[in-house]
Amino acid sequence: MKQFKLHSFLVALASITLLASCHKDKVTPAPSKPTAERAGIYVLNQGGIGHNNSTLTYYDYTSKSLVPDQFAAANAPGTLGDTGNDLGIYGSKMYIVVNNSDAIYITTAKTAKQLSKITLHQPRSVVFDKNHAFVTSYDGTVSVIDTTSMTITKTITVGADPEQMAIANGKLYVANSGGLLYPDPPTNTLSVIDLATLTEIKKITVQINPIAVTADAYNNVYVLSLGDFDTKPAGLTIVDATTDAVKSEPTVSLGYNIPIYTQGDFVYYPTTTDNKTYQIAVYNAKTQSSASVNFITDGTSITTPFSISGDPLTGEIFIGDAKDYASNGTLTAFDKTGKKEYAIATGISPGKIVLLNK
Repeated sequence: MKQFKLHSFLVALASITLLASCHKDKVTPAPSKPTAERAGIYVLNQGGIGHNNSTLTYYDYTSKSLVPDQFAAANAPGTLGDTGNDLGIYGSKMYIVVNNSDAIYITTAKTAKQLSKITLHQPRSVVFDKNHAFVTSYDGTVSVIDTTSMTITKTITVGADPEQMAIANGKLYVANSGGLLYPDPPTNTLSVIDLATLTEIKKITVQINPIAVTADAYNNVYVLSLGDFDTKPAGLTIVDATTDAVKSEPTVSLGYNIPIYTQGDFVYYPTTTDNKTYQIAVYNAKTQSSASVNFITDGTSITTPFSISGDPLTGEIFIGDAKDYASNGTLTAFDKTGKKEYAIATGISPGKIVLLNK
């Protein structure tokens, strides 16, 4: 079964018409005290698979205006295409990974004006290290892109259907999901790439169908796995990046949406309750113990948590809500105590959130 595994097990495909101009009435309320360092915030919206309606929402902190699709506005009549999957800013450039369109767009960070386009088979995720962008692809590889020349300089073979990555202790950890091997079961490995030699040095066994990966400041790597949707449930594996040994597999209750994000001493990821309501669990990276069953403290409800990010300067946490996967979603900003500050409208299935500096 060909699937967009991290987010689209329950996707309802639909088309919508997105507004093409800035609006100030889609923010409730606008942030009152944006930091001096931040210009605004980007949200990459996946859209509906096969609908070619991925968009890039931009909210400007100073003007308090919202652009529903900054990429289309900067590159008219160009559009992102089908299934925007990941987004990252490195230096003055932004990298937009569009899975089903086999595209990596490299743009200016401040305007999203296209500088280059790299064609790659079903690219998935991007991370950066020392003037390199690393991109996973469903052909079982990680492509190394020189951020100056904007060209692929090396291809590293990993496992089947690699998804997200994280960097820790001079190594790149790659989740090999194997999610497209159906009817065979998914795989259960985490590739370890030495960033000094750009070679895979080992594979670590984790829980089946690993998807989402993050790392903390204490050399721990966190891997969320979807399971096989049958006998093996979703789960969390914590790997020691110093020894590459599995430290623990804490008991968690995960749904079909499993973004994960680290900020400071805490790791954030969605869990489900007995009545299938989502909460945002918090794990203490320093003590290696649960910190809270739900980060949100004011009763704000998130229907379908599709992405999690934050601002280390303010302590804010941002949650993208895909709602029904067919209509526009929202980004909700919470302060560090878990209270809602504001919300902005996004496109369909807001899958990645990235801050833009001035």
